[in-house]
Amino acid sequence: MQNFVIITAALFGAFAIILGAFGAHAFKKILSTEKLESFEVGVRYQMYAALTLLIIGFNFSFEQQSERVAFYLITLGTILFSVSIYFLSFADYWKKNLKFLGPITPLGGLLMIAGWVAIIIRFL
Repeated sequence: MQNFVIITAALFGAFAIILGAFGAHAFKKILSTEKLESFEVGVRYQMYAALTLLIIGFNFSFEQQSERVAFYLITLGTILFSVSIYFLSFADYWKKNLKFLGPITPLGGLLMIAGWVAIIIRFL
């Protein structure tokens, strides 16, 4: 499990850097300033998750349920949060109505918070 967590962290980090680079260069030409700022929030939180997962990957044994739950909640929360922001940022450019993704973003944020609570529980 430890290797899986570290690999997930590395994938989140690599994709955050790739998407951040595209956001800083290529996407500036096609996204409004407001949409680009939203996109960058998704990238930033994805990188926060990557670093968090990397830390817990190297420090947790994943024998306790709270350690595994923290990983799953942070991972799923990040996917829901960041990916929904990415798609919403491009909705106008793609001329697609993706407003149904709006409620997914805070759900992802809530799952990430729950993951942090699981980390707290692990130490209690």
